[in-house]
Amino acid sequence: MKLPFFIVSLFIAQATFAQLKVIKLSKADIPKTITYKGHIIDALKYADKTGEHLVITTSTGEIQVKDTAVKDLDLRQAKLFAYCYDISNNQIKLNWQMQDYTIPCAVDVTAKYIPGTFAVTDLDNNGTAEVWLMYRICCRGDVSPPGMKIIMHEGSGKYAVRGEARVHLFDKHYAGGDYTIDAALKNGPEPFKKYALDLWKKNLFEPEGEPHI
Repeated sequence: MKLPFFIVSLFIAQATFAQLKVIKLSKADIPKTITYKGHIIDALKYADKTGEHLVITTSTGEIQVKDTAVKDLDLRQAKLFAYCYDISNNQIKLNWQMQDYTIPCAVDVTAKYIPGTFAVTDLDNNGTAEVWLMYRICCRGDVSPPGMKIIMHEGSGKYAVRGEARVHLFDKHYAGGDYTIDAALKNGPEPFKKYALDLWKKNLFEPEGEPHI
């Protein structure tokens, strides 16, 4: 039995978008018209049913903070950014952006995307890609656990897990590891929650000796 043409086309479209085309980019591949803050950590281009997109993650590293009220204190902070651009008919338009930063800090500054966690998926197979970001961020002068977050964008939707990494204190004593799932993720598709929690568990512990920036 022959299937109607529109049904065949639907099957082809679903199969196409089930396997997202993702291309890793170098700094030289990024169009000169795109502006961003910080130093590029990752960049990629992908296509889904909504079109072609370009995503960049950046970090400033430690930067000095001027505080006229506390002149004798060496204050520093660090910032993280992410940008998603839509590309259509040679036109580039900002879709969404993310930024996070430490408070002005006189001790150790941590602001770091976690290697291997930046990803583009289509877990609910609806043809619209999900972009995953995960990072640790804090100001601390001891062995307390750093803040840790997962931020995911799907189209205009935003989902998040926020909490702390887990650190080894001494012997069999640990601290941190708790997290909160935001309402969007809690009420969202089950594959989103599973992926987020698996990602959290996989990167729960802050590696000992890991550089802060």
